[in-house]
Amino acid sequence: MAKSRSKGGCCGWFIALVILALVVGAIVYAVKKKIDNSDSDKPAPVPGPPGAIEQKYASALKTAMQFFDVQKSGKLVNNKISWRGDSGLKDGSQANLDLSKGMYDAGDHMKFGFPMAFTATVLSWAILEYGDQMDAVGQLEPAQDSLRWITDYLVNAHPSENVLYIQVGDPVADHKCWDRPESMTEARPLIQVNTSCPGSDVAAETAAAMASASLVFKEADSTYSSTLLKHAKQLFTFADKHRGIYSENIPEVATYYNSTGYGDELLWAAAWLYHATGDNSYLQYATGQNGEDYAQFGSPTWFSWDNKLAGTQVLLSRISFFKAKGLSSSFGSGLQNYRKTAEAVMCGLLPDSPTATESRTDHGLIWVSEWNSLQQPVASAFLAAVYSDYMLTTQTPKLKCDSDSFTPSDLRNFARSQADYVLGKNPLHMSFLVGYGNKYPQFVHHRGASIPANAKTGCKDGFQWLDSTDPNPNVATGALVGGPFLNDTFIDSRNNSMQTEPSTYNGAVIVGLLSSLVTTSSAVQSFS
Repeated sequence: MAKSRSKGGCCGWFIALVILALVVGAIVYAVKKKIDNSDSDKPAPVPGPPGAIEQKYASALKTAMQFFDVQKSGKLVNNKISWRGDSGLKDGSQANLDLSKGMYDAGDHMKFGFPMAFTATVLSWAILEYGDQMDAVGQLEPAQDSLRWITDYLVNAHPSENVLYIQVGDPVADHKCWDRPESMTEARPLIQVNTSCPGSDVAAETAAAMASASLVFKEADSTYSSTLLKHAKQLFTFADKHRGIYSENIPEVATYYNSTGYGDELLWAAAWLYHATGDNSYLQYATGQNGEDYAQFGSPTWFSWDNKLAGTQVLLSRISFFKAKGLSSSFGSGLQNYRKTAEAVMCGLLPDSPTATESRTDHGLIWVSEWNSLQQPVASAFLAAVYSDYMLTTQTPKLKCDSDSFTPSDLRNFARSQADYVLGKNPLHMSFLVGYGNKYPQFVHHRGASIPANAKTGCKDGFQWLDSTDPNPNVATGALVGGPFLNDTFIDSRNNSMQTEPSTYNGAVIVGLLSSLVTTSSAVQSFS
C-alpha cells in the first residue's frame, strides 16, 4: 500500500508541473505578443540625407532620363542623342510665336499640350520630392534641363491671358507619314483654346505645370520662376472662369487625348498654386465646394494624364502630414477628406489589403488598360512611394485598411514590386525600359528610332522602315513602352503601337518612381 501511495504522489507532482509550465508558457507568449504589437506600433526611424545608393534603380534612372532628350523638338543644344538633330524650327511661326521647343508626345511628331503639360507637372513633382536623391546619382541637372525645355514651350504657347495654344501639327496628316522629325515636310497647323472655345482641362493642367515648375526654379532662377507663376495664375483664372472640356469644343483632338472632364485639373492646379504661393484662397478653392463637386471623396481613381484626382489627394495629404496645425480649422475637414481618399487609394494598391484592387496580372502588376498598360502601375507606384515617405518622415506608423494595418515599408515594397516588374522581374524576363538590362523591346513604335539617321526618306517611302523585320537601327534609350497584356504577354512589333509605343508622360512617371527608390531620405517639409 505504501508503494502505491508513493507512485500516485509522483504522478500528481508531474501533472502539476506540466500545468504550471503551460501557464507560464501562455503568460510568456501573451507578454511577447504584447511587446511585439507594441513594437509594431512604433514608427520607423526618420530617414536622414540620401543614404546608400541602390545601383539597379540608379542605372535605370539614368537610362529613363535620356528619353526626354530623344523626344526634344527645336534647335538641340548639347545634343546627347547621336541620331537626333534639329527639328520643328518653324513651329508656331504662322502666329508669330516660337513653339519650336517642347517634346513630341510619343512615337510620332505631334505636340499635344495636354499630355505635355502633365509630363512637366509630374517631372516637377519628382524633382521637388526627390531632387536630393536625383542629385546623389547625377540626374538632377538633366531633369531640370528637360523640364525647362517643356516650360519654355508652354510660356510661349500662352501669349495672352485667355489664349493657350494646345497643339502643333495635324495628327491625321502626321499619321499618314513615317519619317524622321528632322526631315518632316507635312504642315504644322496650330490649335488654341480661348474664351469662345474654352478648355478648362488643358488650361488648368498647364497652370499646374507652370506652378510646380516655378517651385523647381525658385532658387536657381527667381526671375524665370516668377514668370512661370504669373502664367500659372492667369491660366488658372482662365480655366476656372471659362469652363469647358477641350476635346468637346475641339472634337478632332478626342481621338488622341480625349478628356473625361476638367474638375480634376482645376483641383490639381489649385493644389499646386497653393504650394507655389501659400495663398489660402487656392486651398479654399480645393477644399470647399469645388472639392465636394469634383474630388470624388472616398472613391479611389487611377492617376494618369487624363485623371489627376489620386495625385491631388496625395499632394494635399502632404499638407495634413506636415502643416495641419498651422492652418485654419476651416480647411480641416476638407483636407481630411483628401487624406482619407488618398488612404483608400493606397489600400487599394497593397496586394494584401482587404480592399486590394483585383486589377492586376497574375504576376502582380497593376493592370487597368490594354493601351499603354504601364502608365497606371508606374504612376500608382510613384504615389505609393511618395505617401510612404510622408508617413516615414512624420513617423506615422500605420495605414489602416479596414480591419488590417500596413506600414510605410509595405507601401514601398509595393512600389518596388511594380518597378522590378518593369525592369525585368516578369514572366518574359524582359525590361520594358528600352536600353536597360540585357533584354528589352527591339521594335519600338517610334519613327526616329526606326529609320537610319542617314536615310533619305520622305513622308510615304519611310513606311518601309515601319514594316521592316529588322530591329530598330537606333535605340530610343529610356523609352517606357506601352507594356504587357493582362496575361503578362508582349508582342514586340513596330506595328503594335498598343504595346510598343512609348510616351513622354510614361517617361515622367518612371523617372518619378525610380527617383523615389534610388536611395532613401526624409521628405522635404515644404516645397517653398
